[in-house]
Amino acid sequence: MAHDHHHTDTPKHTHTHTHTHSHSHDHAHSNTDIDWAEMAGHLESQAELFAPLYESALSWLGKEVTEPGLIVDVGSGPGVVSCLFAEVFPGARVLAVDGSEPLLDRARARAERQGVGDRFGVLAGELPGVLDELDYPADLLWAGHSLHHLGDQRAALTAFGERLAPGGTLAILEGGLPSRFLPRDFGIGRPGLQARLDALQEKWFERMRTELPDSVTEAEDWPALLSSAGLKYARTRSFLLDLPAPASARARAYAAEIFSRLRDSVADDLDSDDRATLDRLLDPADPASVHRRPDLFVLGVRTVHTAVRPA
Repeated sequence: MAHDHHHTDTPKHTHTHTHTHSHSHDHAHSNTDIDWAEMAGHLESQAELFAPLYESALSWLGKEVTEPGLIVDVGSGPGVVSCLFAEVFPGARVLAVDGSEPLLDRARARAERQGVGDRFGVLAGELPGVLDELDYPADLLWAGHSLHHLGDQRAALTAFGERLAPGGTLAILEGGLPSRFLPRDFGIGRPGLQARLDALQEKWFERMRTELPDSVTEAEDWPALLSSAGLKYARTRSFLLDLPAPASARARAYAAEIFSRLRDSVADDLDSDDRATLDRLLDPADPASVHRRPDLFVLGVRTVHTAVRPA
């Protein structure tokens, strides 16, 4: 990713990627060529909203990964999660790696604002090859919704594993569930709109994957793929973001961005009723819009898979 990229629910994470693709980030675009720098604000707002979920995931990782010296965030985007790593692991140096220099500029600025700039670095270049430039092996390498933007995921996992210190951990954020913002029947249009949007997002995501350079079709059995990369002790855990109604202004803005991106990316595949419903959801003057309706919430699940390089 440069991508909850998504970059989600973006991108870097729907990569918002919404990096929503269903699978989770919340990605949406009219085509599948993502301008990550243009998505910087969306990637930041998504990751900030999902911070409680990321904090839970990092706390879980911290029980297994004790006192890492170097943490590498692969496909860091604007560095929201990279900076969380610096906060959760105060003894660690954190390196944010991404293909987008403008996003890394934002990551560095965030680290300075948060007072962790002295142990925060950035590395720009194409993944996974740029990882050859690491000066030291990583004790923890995190890929948050970035792996699925690489054509050959199996080869990328092998490359990631080779950059680990013996006993080091690779953690990938892939899978989860499509985010939900509204009840099945929210009073306008035909019930089940979000499920229909999920199906269109799946089509978008598959097209995005097939259009990547060197794209290889791969069954998404992440523990098996981690094992095939020579890593051991695969574990999986999912984490919940539960922001019930009434929604905060930040949650409303995020929902509006997700629905807006969805409208832009899949509008041609929607029937006229669903398109009209989306238009009402996005009209700030409409009491039924996500900007004003009282029943809006954010419910999201992200899944983390880890494995260890044998000592």
